Amino acid sequence: MPLQAILVHANDSMPPDLSPNWHYIEGDSSELPFASESIDLIVLPHVLEFAADPHKILREIDRVLRPEGRLVISGFNPASLWGARQYISRLIGSPYLPRDGQFISLIRIKDWLQLLNFSMDRGHFGCYKLPLQGQGISRMDYLELMGNRWWPIFGAIFIVSAIKRHQGIRLIGKVQTSLIPQIAPLSPAAERSNLKQDPLQ
Repeated sequence: MPLQAILVHANDSMPPDLSPNWHYIEGDSSELPFASESIDLIVLPHVLEFAADPHKILREIDRVLRPEGRLVISGFNPASLWGARQYISRLIGSPYLPRDGQFISLIRIKDWLQLLNFSMDRGHFGCYKLPLQGQGISRMDYLELMGNRWWPIFGAIFIVSAIKRHQGIRLIGKVQTSLIPQIAPLSPAAERSNLKQDPLQ
């Protein structure tokens, strides 16, 4: 890919340069500063959860993404222990994760992508540790293997990949053309007044 860019908002702090090939572009996720059908791959790491209108962002991505381009989305799973703690902590006023984030279920994201003619390519759940802080969470690595085997859809984080499908007919290979045979022109019918009279009449 000739262009590798990271989109940052105006009020975000500029991250350190990771590679000279990366470009930092200032803009808004709901109004991407890219031409239509000009991007091959877009990655949204926890972007939809903190957006005022996540469906608008997906429509904007559908505009700038090329046909057969790929979209990768990561997010927090509300149907998990982390999602349950976040919901309860909001009620008591001490959120476990950022308060302004809104967990979006994977089923809803699939519905949005299907409306935009995206097809799901692959996906994965992860992070089955208990929602703890400090040293306790680092001692539960064994739960990753257990969760991936026994309760895979209840991971705290999900990552899905979707491909933009282009509507319409695509021609593959050389089209064989055949000529339509010409039809000989028809002669006009004789008028009734020009017909010869029958001698028997």
